[in-house]
Amino acid sequence: MSAQRWDKVEITASYTLLTILATELLTRLGLFTMFPLPPVDMVLSLIATVLVIGAFWFARHSRKLRFWIIGFAAATQLVPMVIRQPVLLLPLIGAAIPVAIMLWAMFALAKKGQGTAPHS
Repeated sequence: MSAQRWDKVEITASYTLLTILATELLTRLGLFTMFPLPPVDMVLSLIATVLVIGAFWFARHSRKLRFWIIGFAAATQLVPMVIRQPVLLLPLIGAAIPVAIMLWAMFALAKKGQGTAPHS
């Protein structure tokens, strides 16, 4: 597979993650009237939403920036939740295995596009 094909896979995967995060964030903010958020969560969610939606424009040429935005947006949703309810850490640790595999694959695909000519 050529490096250009791997680049397309990485771009598709990162844009898919951005779309999923944008959907989750907008849903969470949209349900604010029924399920009020603590002020810290509201501010972090708003910042993450602006970054995720903006990433489709200003991070379209930067893998590193897309990865940082994905990580920040995910952290803004997970960290406050775990701080308030530490018991939620157990299922998150279980979910960390497939997430770690996915992140490893994303970074491997991102690096595959860099460097010398592809192998035949």
